[in-house]
Amino acid sequence: MLGLVAGPAMADSGGLSAYLRARAADADGHAMRAAGDYAQALSAAPANPLVAIRAFREALVAGDTPLALRALAVLDRAKVAPADGALLPIAVAARAGDAVAAEAAIAKLAGTPLAALAPALRLWAAFTRTGAVPPVPPAPPVPPAPPVPPAKDAVTRRFAAEAHALLTIASGRAADGVAEIAALGGAQAPLDLRIAAAQLLAHADHADMAQTLLPGLRPDPAAPTLGFGVSRLFVRIASDLSAAPTPSPLTITLVRAALIADPSSDRARLLLAAALDQAGAKPRALAALDGIAPGSAFAVDAAATRVAILATDQPDAAIAAARTLAERTDAGPADWQRYADLLMNADRPADAAPFYARIVAKDAGGWTGWLQYGAALDQAGQWRAAEPVLVKAVALAPDQPLALNYLGYARIEHRTQVPAATAMLARAAQLKPDDASITDSLGWAYYRGGDAARALPLLERAAAGQPANAEIGEHLGDTYWTLGRRFEARYAWRAAALTAPADVTPRIAAKIADGLPPHR
Repeated sequence: MLGLVAGPAMADSGGLSAYLRARAADADGHAMRAAGDYAQALSAAPANPLVAIRAFREALVAGDTPLALRALAVLDRAKVAPADGALLPIAVAARAGDAVAAEAAIAKLAGTPLAALAPALRLWAAFTRTGAVPPVPPAPPVPPAPPVPPAKDAVTRRFAAEAHALLTIASGRAADGVAEIAALGGAQAPLDLRIAAAQLLAHADHADMAQTLLPGLRPDPAAPTLGFGVSRLFVRIASDLSAAPTPSPLTITLVRAALIADPSSDRARLLLAAALDQAGAKPRALAALDGIAPGSAFAVDAAATRVAILATDQPDAAIAAARTLAERTDAGPADWQRYADLLMNADRPADAAPFYARIVAKDAGGWTGWLQYGAALDQAGQWRAAEPVLVKAVALAPDQPLALNYLGYARIEHRTQVPAATAMLARAAQLKPDDASITDSLGWAYYRGGDAARALPLLERAAAGQPANAEIGEHLGDTYWTLGRRFEARYAWRAAALTAPADVTPRIAAKIADGLPPHR
């Protein structure tokens, strides 16, 4: 690979070392450092497309628009520019309000996978030039067979129809534009289409109409500029792509281009943060959220996204951020749920329980809310308070294995209503026979009820299903020991000790050394 990169000019100017540093920084997730080194490497090898494509991608992650455009120019000259590269010149022209330059840039989408965007973009450019709403481009003729037009044509028409609806609002015909959105799905239309329409309506002093599209959300007013139209179309597509399980470079290009076209788009910043986090660029994701002001309509969403990003490796920071959201005067069940879940993950059930209580008090969590509330109380050592809450969860969902299993197992552990709890666990196992945790619970109920022989096959099956589960392994070891199978018991305990939490390890170690006490 170095042979493709290290030409004499690059080597003489230090470009090779800059390139190698950039690759290393890229691999470590240091986008800003990588972009700087790619810029130096590109200066040393201004015609090298391999350096340019890496510089282009890293510049988009880092938010270095000049470097991205410089790298794109190299790729254009080499005729190897990626299809999404065409979005940046469109965005630059849109931000300047230059409809002629925008139309020239839009023309470069022809023949690319992004050609479906061109008609919608041209509508905005034409509106910018003339101030009038042009007609929706006619649909291409449909051949008699097959009767269904190609999907790309349907997508093209859909984007154009959405742009036309926004432009109808922008032209002063708010009611007609809302009617067009109603024809595109109304309250079920894509969220980003409704956000864009609500912003235009708010700008035109039609807050009541905006509320019909986004009930409860106060949109930030926005003027119908070319930058607005281009930005909202790119955001609309990026939002669809963000639902994919794997990150796409196109998503980052779209939202970066959206912010070039209209730097005021906090919705774009929100999507950018999620895309960057998905791509492993967490510091840049958090920096994107920093650009959303506290008074923005997306401020709460930004704070929630920050919590989700921090939760993966900064749990204390995530808890602090979630607490701020949960203690707002206008906080709701989603805020309480987020905070309580993080507290449970941090083994702070006593702190989590009051927030789960708020959820069920609002009748917002259903049976799962009651189950989580009861589990938090139980794990906080408040069994007497927990039991009726867990009973409520089962009453609301008598056929939910998870609720049956938790209450049944908790009663077994607390040695309360053991026969009834065993029957409850048998019902859970019948409903979900392949669930190793439920199988373990039923086996443990039999063991606690004095029938180790009946428990053994269930616990062996549970251990086979979840061999790394320390609790199941410990249960199996106890059962082997009780049945006189001492070697197998110690083997099961040793296996359990490998994955047991630190507070459980001493107990298992004692069993390995001394076995179970008599009359257990």
